[in-house]
Amino acid sequence: MYYEIKPPSHIRLGIKELWDYRELFFYFAVRDIQVKYKQTVLGFLWAILQPLLMMVVFTVFFSRVLNTPSDGLPYPLFVLSGLVLWGLFSNGLMNSSNSMVTNANIIKKIYFPRMIIPLSAILSAFFDFLMSLIVYCIVLIYYAPDINWVMLLICVPSAMLLSVLASLGPGLLLCALNVKYRDFRYVVPFLIQVLLFLTPVIYPISILKYDFAKYLLACNPMSAAISLFRAPLLSADLDFNLIGISILSNIIFLIIGIVYFRKTETFFADLA
Repeated sequence: MYYEIKPPSHIRLGIKELWDYRELFFYFAVRDIQVKYKQTVLGFLWAILQPLLMMVVFTVFFSRVLNTPSDGLPYPLFVLSGLVLWGLFSNGLMNSSNSMVTNANIIKKIYFPRMIIPLSAILSAFFDFLMSLIVYCIVLIYYAPDINWVMLLICVPSAMLLSVLASLGPGLLLCALNVKYRDFRYVVPFLIQVLLFLTPVIYPISILKYDFAKYLLACNPMSAAISLFRAPLLSADLDFNLIGISILSNIIFLIIGIVYFRKTETFFADLA
């Protein structure tokens, strides 16, 4: 009699295993936050200053110089509502894509579900999001726009969830690719910069005159998240066709990321 140990023949998410190691998940997240702001003078204030300074820069150049419309909202409030979610997505994508290489020494020593590492990296980005949300609330109080509170309770949590998923899918994919092909550490920052201008962060999607351009822009997983986040402040109705396309794109990237990560994670200890 003999036993054969081999990986499962099907792709599984492993939620139960992730739950069993939940303490390690939070440990990695707290450690990442502490390391990020260690030996900095301003500390956690950097998470507040970054979106605030970007709001000022974009307001000066896009609102004052280029006269970019903002769907009836004050432009600082409009752009900040996009930057808050964009920070969650970009930081989550950057952190998760580099997380496996950064934690190479731990991977080689002990076993734990490898997906905990990119997930904890996104959780640390969520901390920065909560800090920037404070600035957004202050700006929101200052301009005091009309708010649809029912939509606020529905759309804002949905937008936050979509933003996390939008960074998780590509993050898992790039995380696995970065283990084998270190070129991706240079590709990801460039990719994030390009995506910023292909996402309705600094301009409304209504500025596009052609429908095909709107549908193309809706293929961006972050398009629906930002539209939903702004919806309680706008009088215009949501275009659910564009929202649906963006959500579908989000799901596709999530499935691709999970499948590729699960197929390659057995080699991480050797390649990292």
